[in-house]
Amino acid sequence: MTLAPVSTEARPASPWRFPAAVRPRALAAWLLLLAAIVVSAPSVEAGRMLRMTGEAVVALATGGKSQVVDGLGAIGRQLIPLQVSERREVSRIEGLDRDRLPLFSRIEVVDTRTERLDPETLQMRAVVERTEYLVEPVGYLVRVGVKLWETLMIAFWGTLLAVLMSAPLAFFSARNLTPHAWLYGGARALVSLLRAVPELVSALFLVVAYGFGPVAGVLALALHGAGFLGKFYAEDVEAADPKPQEALAATGANRLKVLRFAILPQVMPQYIGYTLYVLDRNFRMATVVGLVGAGGIGQELKGRFDMYNYHHVGTILVAMFAAVFLIDQLSARLRRAHF
Repeated sequence: MTLAPVSTEARPASPWRFPAAVRPRALAAWLLLLAAIVVSAPSVEAGRMLRMTGEAVVALATGGKSQVVDGLGAIGRQLIPLQVSERREVSRIEGLDRDRLPLFSRIEVVDTRTERLDPETLQMRAVVERTEYLVEPVGYLVRVGVKLWETLMIAFWGTLLAVLMSAPLAFFSARNLTPHAWLYGGARALVSLLRAVPELVSALFLVVAYGFGPVAGVLALALHGAGFLGKFYAEDVEAADPKPQEALAATGANRLKVLRFAILPQVMPQYIGYTLYVLDRNFRMATVVGLVGAGGIGQELKGRFDMYNYHHVGTILVAMFAAVFLIDQLSARLRRAHF
């Protein structure tokens, strides 16, 4: 038996070409996006926004006039100096023990000279009114700190309940785990419904049902967070590597065991990232739902803003920025520690 000679001649390489800089599909997508921008621009007054923003930039560079710069400057000047102390009339404080005043506080007496009509002589005469005030040098900072703690607890409990509710929703929303198609469709629909209703809208209804306070805020954040986490938990379960799942299923493992030993080890890092993000977001949203009476620092912010106490508003905004920054740093450390 003779073997055919093997050809050692090198085959000519196919010519290499640069890929097209612009592909038809990409060009069509960009044109569609451009058309959407042009059509939707009048609805959001994009032209007015660009015009006023440009005027503000020019005013900052040249020292000219601008409605935007003047408005923001007027608000900024009213926010400073920040409010640190608190001053309340003693007559309006129930159960005040003068022998046990709050730490660093003192009682201040203020005499006010006013003119009053004397009912006997029908003449205006000078009257001195004496008013006592309880002055707490850092009283408002303490108040803001208590409200921030309440806001953080609202965010924590909202996230905790969201995780507990989203776990079964994610199980039934994943095609590779749900036992029936109708359960899959129902779970997906419920997840979409929870995600579609904003926290502020939920809080409006829950405040009517539960009354003013943190309960409405916790439930509003929990419902929306469950919709968000349920969607992303389920998508990560469906995207998990199927080979470990098939190996466990071949040994007779049920769906729960496949989830516990084949899927969760793959998706747990993403789950932790999603949960920390929702906690960070819930802290900010807890401030927003507080504007409608759902407790926390948002309720204090709205009350001070309505009374034009802008120095108090400035203190609240600075405290919120500091709290969000610290939470963000803590979340980043937790992610690095786990990953």
